[in-house]
Amino acid sequence: MENSQSKDIVKIFLNDEPSPFAELETPSKILFDTTKIPDGKHTLKLVASSSGGKEGIKVIPFEVRNGPSISVIGIKENQVIENQLPLVINAYGSERKEIFLVSGSENPKGIPIWVWVALILFVGWALHYLFLYWTGQHYNSFF
Repeated sequence: MENSQSKDIVKIFLNDEPSPFAELETPSKILFDTTKIPDGKHTLKLVASSSGGKEGIKVIPFEVRNGPSISVIGIKENQVIENQLPLVINAYGSERKEIFLVSGSENPKGIPIWVWVALILFVGWALHYLFLYWTGQHYNSFF
């Protein structure tokens, strides 16, 4: 008696490539190496074929970022700008190095608005309290 049990096949395509980069029997585990793919947006298309000849397709969009992380302060996406614009640009990667430079690893940030509001409210309350109770009858000297 022969075992004629056939497995389902999955073909894996990257972006709009006409030929798959992998063809697997399910269930399978693979290690998807993104170091050979350029940074940016890509799609992974999986086409599964069952033993009955039916096909199913799943498209998964993803973004690869193997290069250094880039941070820009001073401009946002789709922002309307004019004249001159000061920018702070920082880039740092995840490669292991013998020396770690602390000065280049963090992005400078401004003081948040809520801190300024809290400081102004506190100073206003302190001045109000000071003027309200700064009279001779409330002031007792130790001398």
